[in-house]
Amino acid sequence: MCLIALAWQRHPDFPLLIAANRDEFHVRPTQAADFWPDHPGLCAGRDLAAGGTWLGITRSGRFAAITNRRGHPAPPAAPSRGLLTLDFLLGSEAPRAYMNRLRASCEDYAGFNLLAGEIGGDLHYLGNHGPRMERLEPGVYGLSNDMLDTPWPKLLGVREELSALLCTQPEPGAILALLADRSVPPDHALPDTGVGLEQERRLGPRFICSPDYGTRTSACVRVHRDGWVEFTERSFAADGVAQATVQHRFDVGPA
Repeated sequence: MCLIALAWQRHPDFPLLIAANRDEFHVRPTQAADFWPDHPGLCAGRDLAAGGTWLGITRSGRFAAITNRRGHPAPPAAPSRGLLTLDFLLGSEAPRAYMNRLRASCEDYAGFNLLAGEIGGDLHYLGNHGPRMERLEPGVYGLSNDMLDTPWPKLLGVREELSALLCTQPEPGAILALLADRSVPPDHALPDTGVGLEQERRLGPRFICSPDYGTRTSACVRVHRDGWVEFTERSFAADGVAQATVQHRFDVGPA
């Protein structure tokens, strides 16, 4: 997962809105968002290579998402970062307790940004190289491949446009549209993360399209104050053409 915009307790009807693109190598096997047969209370996409997930929400109201952090490669024999998301979703610890426990060993992993929260409870963020941990107050936040709210052009754009949607009844189509922008920011606005200008250009758009690596899915999660959740995910081929859209709607209790 490489781009997330999240509105937390800012809309009168939707205490949680998530817009998220997952960028990954096209050869990595993936299962579309669904309820997992071995964990029927969990709705999430599934990484079939390592078994974890990048974005999920449960019938009990736990939710989590993760992005990688560029420039912080995996230590030898590092576990998959997607297992951190999964461990929280399947567990029972409060977000703060989970993050506090993880913080002691978080540098055993490749660079990551983790969001973990509970509907009707708290939302916490942990970036493992620092590390930086904080409880997030109501607001609109953005994550890409650096720390929370690092002002990369694609993050600023999607965060601003999600904020504008808070004046409306944001539909999944409108939220997914925020994630579809393929325009490349001007060179002077691109970050310098040590990968070279051509790679910065390739990775600069919100929606990345290239033969080997790119945006595999775009997702919208809406949690209504009356307790229903709607999880919409659209998948894409390597050429950027949309392949399928799945949508799941279920109850978690009043938010």
